[in-house]
Amino acid sequence: MTARCSWATTPELIAYHDQIWGRPTTDDQALFKALSLEIMQGGLSWETVLKKADDFDAAYDGFDYQKIARYDRYKY
Repeated sequence: MTARCSWATTPELIAYHDQIWGRPTTDDQALFKALSLEIMQGGLSWETVLKKADDFDAAYDGFDYQKIARYDRYKY
């Protein structure tokens, strides 16, 4: 096992570190989700964003960018 970075100190950060961080992906939906979560982080800690990740997934239809592109004022 590779040593973890010192910032991975909580269950959410450990899971992010071990399963997502630093792993390349070409999956458009995963990239869209990563970009969206980074944008939502403004003013928040990354741990806070990760704790709310399931809520963001639900609110944004699993970050399905094709569905989100069809949102109108009332979602869809």
